[in-house]
Amino acid sequence: MTTLTRRMSTIIKARVSQLLDRAENPAETLDYSYQVQLEHLQQVKKGVADVVTAKKRLELQAASLEEQLGALDVQARQALSHEREDLARAAIEQKALSEHELGSLTRQIGDLDRRRDQLGETEKRLRHRLETFRARKEVVKAQYAAAQAQVRIGEAATGVAGEMADVSLALQRAEDKTADMRARASAIEELEAAGTLADHTLLETRTDVERELAKLDLDVRVADELERMKAQLPNGGQPMRALEQG
Repeated sequence: MTTLTRRMSTIIKARVSQLLDRAENPAETLDYSYQVQLEHLQQVKKGVADVVTAKKRLELQAASLEEQLGALDVQARQALSHEREDLARAAIEQKALSEHELGSLTRQIGDLDRRRDQLGETEKRLRHRLETFRARKEVVKAQYAAAQAQVRIGEAATGVAGEMADVSLALQRAEDKTADMRARASAIEELEAAGTLADHTLLETRTDVERELAKLDLDVRVADELERMKAQLPNGGQPMRALEQG
């Protein structure tokens, strides 16, 4: 494998691992693991039941052989009492075979007893392990759910904080615009009070007589102001008049 191939393989495995991490739900994974272990426990229990059933079957066969042994012994004795040694020999041979088979069954029953005890211990260990796992699973699931809720609350709070910041900025802009409008309104009022913003359209609509009268009034006011200013000059404005006459 070349260096480039190894790097590509590592990158692909890393990407797959990231995708699996994102898709994995710890609660679902724990429940699935618990279900798998529960199935294993059920299989062990079934094994124990099968062993017990097989033992019972062998015990029934052993009991039947024991009855057969007793019957063969009686038959052999009866054959000898009738001087039938051949029948007695056959009964004794059959008894020997049955005793051998009974010994084999007894050993098998003993093996099944040991097997049952081993499976029983395995079942106890699995049950204890399963109960421990189930308790830890529920704790971890509760902690994960609490962490999820905390994350959602944090995300919601962060979103609210961002929205509140936007609202605050919008409110500040509205207040600034309101202040600008008030300042403009105040300035317009001051200009109107000072006559700076007089309505010139009214002058255009006045008649010629009104304009002439206004002009005469203006001439009178100018003459009065001129006389007042002359009166304020030293000597009541005599040098100026002499200068004007000369």
